[in-house]
Amino acid sequence: MPSTTRPFRLGLLSALLAACASHPPVPEAASAAPPAASPSEAKPAPQPLRITVVGTNDLHGWVTPSRATLPDGTGVEQGGLATLAGYLGILRAENPDGVLLLDGGDLFQGTLASNLTEGAVVIDAMNTLGYVASALGNHEFDYGPVGPRSVALEGDDPFGALKARIAQARFPILGFNVTDSQTGAIPTWLGNEGTLLVERQGVRIGVVGLATPHTPQVTNPVNVASLRFSELAPATLAAAQGLRARGAEVVVAVAHAGAVCKRQDDPRDASSCDRGDSEIIELLEALPEGTLDAVVAGHTHQPVGHFIRGTPVIETSGRGRAFGLVELFVDPVTRKVLPEQTRLQGSIPVCAKVDATLGTCDERALKGARQLSLVPATFRGQTVVTDAALEAQLTEAFARVEQEQRRSLGVQVPATLTRDYDAESPLGNVLADALREVSRTDIALLNSGGLRAELPAGELTYGAIYEVLPFDNTLAVLTVSATELKRLLEVAYARKGTFQVSGLKVKVETCNGVSKLVSVTLPNGKALPANKRFRVSMPDFLARGGGGLEDGLKALPAGSIDLGEKQALTLRDALVEHWKTRGKPLVAPTPGRILRVAGSAHCASEPSGKR
Repeated sequence: MPSTTRPFRLGLLSALLAACASHPPVPEAASAAPPAASPSEAKPAPQPLRITVVGTNDLHGWVTPSRATLPDGTGVEQGGLATLAGYLGILRAENPDGVLLLDGGDLFQGTLASNLTEGAVVIDAMNTLGYVASALGNHEFDYGPVGPRSVALEGDDPFGALKARIAQARFPILGFNVTDSQTGAIPTWLGNEGTLLVERQGVRIGVVGLATPHTPQVTNPVNVASLRFSELAPATLAAAQGLRARGAEVVVAVAHAGAVCKRQDDPRDASSCDRGDSEIIELLEALPEGTLDAVVAGHTHQPVGHFIRGTPVIETSGRGRAFGLVELFVDPVTRKVLPEQTRLQGSIPVCAKVDATLGTCDERALKGARQLSLVPATFRGQTVVTDAALEAQLTEAFARVEQEQRRSLGVQVPATLTRDYDAESPLGNVLADALREVSRTDIALLNSGGLRAELPAGELTYGAIYEVLPFDNTLAVLTVSATELKRLLEVAYARKGTFQVSGLKVKVETCNGVSKLVSVTLPNGKALPANKRFRVSMPDFLARGGGGLEDGLKALPAGSIDLGEKQALTLRDALVEHWKTRGKPLVAPTPGRILRVAGSAHCASEPSGKR
């Protein structure tokens, strides 16, 4: 603020100086300065103001705990918003008016309860917890219009379900880099300008929300056709500068853009973070240092707790199983963050009970334990107390879907069918084969990212298959020539991750981190018949250009794609009915459909880069 002290007038200053000069000297005893205050009487320096940023991300409808059975038969639970409330209670008691609860996006899509209520059960729980803001995740668009259809047809509002959740939420869902393609402005139905100003401990805090620019490739593109998702760096810089101009003393981003970091042992060492698959790191490296004071990230489902060019970034593996923590300390005089005092914890497991020795409920850490003894969890020296009222609220909501969740399909799964994002998997093979059988096509193609959970051993339930395939896709069929099929597969296998396949054998080469289709044959190794028209089944998400297939589809002749919009069953329910009719156990076939090889010497000499 400009000084309010008035300047001395020249005449008054001259008179004062003259008076001082003509005044007789004061005796030494009378002019002596008063004795200095003793150290015990000195006024203590004001303490820094503490802001506790709590971050979650990629909840995907998991408002209740994930449950697992360990090899010794012990059941463990991790996550659940009622348990998270216990951790928040400890933090809020420790730092009253200092906690900022934020989410990195993808609130919905992943559990039966969430999907049957189109996310209402999630928003209810988040309202109860007191969330301040969330980023706009790509899966926020998945439900499409209100009602059973997940894809907007003519006359439907593609944002109908999302608008209902925004109206229900007592916190904003922010996407500063999301604009309407017609107006160029942030859509009015979001109800905000992509940013938020709040106050904690007397500190004005700006929050900017960001959505991944890849959103059209990772939700149904039809539902976001009227939107544009701009690059992160220019949008972030503009938002942060605007917030500071409005008085923000601290700026925090909630971003549905994340990172992949292999090591978590040293938050100051980000050398293990993959720059080729870490949008949030690329963003911070493109911004002037100090643009953001902290980031709550999401989207990649990877634990992150690192300082990137001085900015603390937190992210968890999602599903409500953990939360991240950044504690910022603000100088009460300069109103600046004191970076040397910032404390960071990237992923703290949410546990009602933990093993007495290992101190965690994370099943991955407990699998190798010789003997388990579960005791109540503690956090910062206090027992974590699950919020009974929120637990009752969630129990009531889940009672409406529990019967459907546990419905037996009369099919056995002899061994757990595992998934793999980057390689051929037992689960992927089983699903791709079933998809091809149901559709009676020559080939089936599935994106690994669409398989959201493993299929546990035992009796198959509707809830289990719903967790694997939570998206309400229809079953689409493409009719293509051998040349068109090869082009489609070239596009598919040039991306990170992989596509599960049935009816083909493919060879993929990786060169400097870039994948390339080398060959494709029939399962017996024979070449594709040149004159044959192939029928290829896939989720309509892919047939509409999702998963990065747009370049492989746009050259197809009109009439080549049947999106399955007139089918009575979703893809998921069609597979369920097929398995029930078939009545056989779900057993993984022998692997060998996708062969991945390292690049040759010729490949190694090619320039690296992303596609």
